Amino acid sequence: MRKLIAGNWKMNGLVSSQAEIEALKGLTGSATCDIVVCPPFTLLDRAVERVKGSSLTIGAQDCHAQQSGAHTGDISAEMLADIGAHYVILGHSERRVAHGEDDAMVLEKAVAAHQAGLISIVCVGETRHERDEGRAIKVVDKQLRASVPEGATGQTLVIAYEPVWAIGTGLVPTNEQIEEMHAAIRQVLQERLGSDGHSVRILYGGSVKASNAEALFRLRNVDGALVGGASLKASEFAAVTLAAQTS
Repeated sequence: MRKLIAGNWKMNGLVSSQAEIEALKGLTGSATCDIVVCPPFTLLDRAVERVKGSSLTIGAQDCHAQQSGAHTGDISAEMLADIGAHYVILGHSERRVAHGEDDAMVLEKAVAAHQAGLISIVCVGETRHERDEGRAIKVVDKQLRASVPEGATGQTLVIAYEPVWAIGTGLVPTNEQIEEMHAAIRQVLQERLGSDGHSVRILYGGSVKASNAEALFRLRNVDGALVGGASLKASEFAAVTLAAQTS
């Protein structure tokens, strides 16, 4: 399975930051790895224009569930597809916590993204408290079953497992914990989607950087990464993508 490396810039980046995308254009020719950068909405149009002629693709960090309407400040999946985005991150823990998004909202957005022709990167993950209580797999299982649309395939859906307690903290679960969770996710995908569950890529996210990427990509059912802070600098992000191509 081709690995996928997705860079989530979050609320970072000015017009000058396009130089980081330009620096990545020559690093995307691998036959074993897809690379997507998800800058803030303000840079999407420029980013799409900048990557033309390369195999680097552009994604967004969220979308609204409705196609259009009286939703001040929101952007629809159709609008994202219209300017040339290919992916959209949905249900990130920062959206779930800071904006009160629940599984039902994530599902509605994933359906809208599919209808617009976008690939959804649906995020799931447990808090430190939930893991300490031994409920990590149960929590992620519930999120998956309620957030993944019926009929999804590897062509329309990516899952990103991000333990909330590891995002931006420098903490990383043990290899055994990651493999256990990714195996559980794969099982749910197969139960929900049948044979299509085998083709959905499962990314690991949570303090992924050049120093730990190679080891992560050697784990079973780790089909790539959703990269946060390390995606803001082309040199660091390029090192992560190189690890994916050589693992």
